Amino acid sequence: MTACHRPDIVLVLTDQHRADVSAREGFPLDTTPFLDELGRSGAWFDRAYTTSPLCCPARTSLLTGRFPSAHRVTQNPANPLAVRDADLFSEARAAGYATAMIGKNHTYLDSSSVDHWVEFTHDGQVATPSQALNKEFDKWLAALRHRTHEKPTPFPVEAQNPHRIVDEALAWVAGVPEDRPFLLTVSIPEPHNPYQVPEPYFSLFPEESLPPTRTGAEVLEGKSFPWQYLRSLGEHAVADYAGAIAPSRSNYFGMLRLIDDELRRLLAGLESRHRVRERVVVATADHGDFVGEYGLVRKGAEIPDILARVPLVVNGDAVRPAGTPRPEHVSLADLMPTLCEAMGRELPDGVQGRSLWPLLTGRPFPAEEFSSAYVEQGMGGLPYGPEDVADQMPGLIFDGPDGEPRWDELNAATQSGRRRKVRSGDWTLYADIVGDFRLYNLREDPLELVDRWSDPAAADERVRLLSLLAVWQMRAEDPLPTVPGGYRLKRDPRNHLAPYRHSEGKGQSS
Repeated sequence: MTACHRPDIVLVLTDQHRADVSAREGFPLDTTPFLDELGRSGAWFDRAYTTSPLCCPARTSLLTGRFPSAHRVTQNPANPLAVRDADLFSEARAAGYATAMIGKNHTYLDSSSVDHWVEFTHDGQVATPSQALNKEFDKWLAALRHRTHEKPTPFPVEAQNPHRIVDEALAWVAGVPEDRPFLLTVSIPEPHNPYQVPEPYFSLFPEESLPPTRTGAEVLEGKSFPWQYLRSLGEHAVADYAGAIAPSRSNYFGMLRLIDDELRRLLAGLESRHRVRERVVVATADHGDFVGEYGLVRKGAEIPDILARVPLVVNGDAVRPAGTPRPEHVSLADLMPTLCEAMGRELPDGVQGRSLWPLLTGRPFPAEEFSSAYVEQGMGGLPYGPEDVADQMPGLIFDGPDGEPRWDELNAATQSGRRRKVRSGDWTLYADIVGDFRLYNLREDPLELVDRWSDPAAADERVRLLSLLAVWQMRAEDPLPTVPGGYRLKRDPRNHLAPYRHSEGKGQSS
């Protein structure tokens, strides 16, 4: 493998950032102009997928290149229990990189995993801030209890998580010698709830200017129990849940613009170093947010495209500009092997993702390899139904120990069972542990409201995606542990499977 002269690597990770709410994807509000510009001058993927639409499983996959069924983090509380070997930071350190994690962690990592560590959460900085303003803001932010603030945030931009995280990142980089490459992860907790934003961002996208949602709560009647339960949770926790959706959306889009401006400031602050060192910039997210569609906010119900698809932009000296979205179907699990190759590292044992480095740098690659993407969700057991919550059974109680309404969308009712999704071309297949299969044409039906599973006209696509699902299920099986002195496994150096595919199966992907 050929490295890009050991480039600096800047990995920007946002939280609950929906892929389609940007001008580059045709959204009528200009929420991320700088990210759009980075995409046009580099590579951007409009078929990039999380490995699971919740924080810890997705973030663990990004770091390890492994799917949740392999690393075993299938719910957020399991984050310390990740099954893994090497990860992105250990490989970077082995390559002589200086490493930093600044921002939201929410994984198995701790301060010993990197050279520099500054942690933030949705309630502000984990360590007590030194500045009184930041301390007051963090206290105010925590008091929101993840809700929506329907007025401008009464603190300046400088107190916000994204601004402080960028300040910390620039301060750390200033101390890294120019002859040593770095891996810098800038992990921004927003635009995840609490939905709040200060001026001037609060007034950028006022409620009356917002494009209408394409669906409302009326479609939940035709959805499964987790969707309906998610709505009931919100209505229990917030007196006027329906009325809070518009201000939540307005704040969400304002937060995106704030983050975008901070990303611009980050890269501007790194420009003097960039003049003497090559770099790779990756901007992505762990999963999406309903942002009002289906009469919902946040996440939690199954694996619809609106939650599973994520923004992904890669820019850098070695990255060939595409100008338009790339057609490949890619995954968060692909980023770890991609960055390993950029650093000149071989892929460690247990990695399941595929290196994107050849397609990013204009070298030959098997196009068929990226003809589909795969997503997992569910922590096991059987799915809950309406009969299970009639008496507020333990584990599904709405209210917290203090008697105040809870609003935990990632609960037993929404996360139980197993679910899988495959996307290929215009089509996506959903399957779950009790045999519920659904098939959707995303070009005609982007919100997945018309199930084509039993449609004779879609029979070929049904068979094609089921075949892809079968192969993905085997790809996601854990190859660890390896046996010292045992059999030597045959592996592709980039984890590309397509060159070895049986000739009769080559027509199954397009």
